[in-house]
Formats: sequence, C-alpha cells, structure tokens
Amino acid sequence: MPAAAPSIVWPMIAQVLLTAIVWVCLYIARIGEMNARQIHPQSVKTSRHAAGVLENVAAADNFRNLFEVPVLFFAACGVLLATGRVGSLALILAWAFVGLRALHSFIHIGYNRVMHRFLVYALSTLCAFALWALIAFDFWRGA
Repeated sequence: MPAAAPSIVWPMIAQVLLTAIVWVCLYIARIGEMNARQIHPQSVKTSRHAAGVLENVAAADNFRNLFEVPVLFFAACGVLLATGRVGSLALILAWAFVGLRALHSFIHIGYNRVMHRFLVYALSTLCAFALWALIAFDFWRGA
C-alpha cells in the first residue's frame, strides 16, 4: 500500500467529526427550543411532527444532509484505501469535499442563504463525483 493511502483516512475522520459537531448542534437547538417553548417530547416523535412543532430545524435538516452525498464520499475513500490507489488529486478532492461540506453546514445552521448553501453543496457533490471518476479512470486504465 502506498504511503499516501492512509492519508485518505484523515478526511474521513474530519467528515465524521463534522457530523458529530452538527449532531451536538442539533440537540442543543432542539432541547433548548423544547425547554424554552415547553414542548412535550412526544409531540416531536417523528420528523413530520417535529417539522410542524419546532421552529428551528436547520441543524436537523443539515444532519440528514450529512447522510446523503457523503455516503458516496465515504465509499470512494474506502475503495481508494482498500486498493491502495490514493494519489495527490484524490487527497485534494477528499479535503475539498470535507471543507465544502463544513462550509455548507456553517451556512445551513448559521445564516442559511439558500443560494450560498446550494453553490457549496453543488461544488462538494462534484468533488465526490470526481473521486469516483478518478477511481473509474484508474480501473479502466489498469484493466
């Protein structure tokens, strides 16, 4: 396995850390709002109920986002790690993905301008697709 291969684990760890931070933000916001507005926990038993009762749902929405496109990111990183085909471009794309997802979370949970959020989301998604394109090209070239 090339020396760069374990380096791909660091962006994965950073993405997990981002998910953990958003999870904490989610519960701070949710429990804070429920306490402040005296909302009974049973009234938010599903996401549909919560959306109808809670006003601050940005962190919950962002947390769900962190289990959509990032699945492609984690899978690509796993393939790169398992095959030992981690190159500089893959590392750059992986870190760009994580940085853009962190920025997306900051925008989403913070000031929440949809077009700012969408641009960053689109760029991060392109990074995930580019990782897969690298994998496909590498396998095609090696076949």
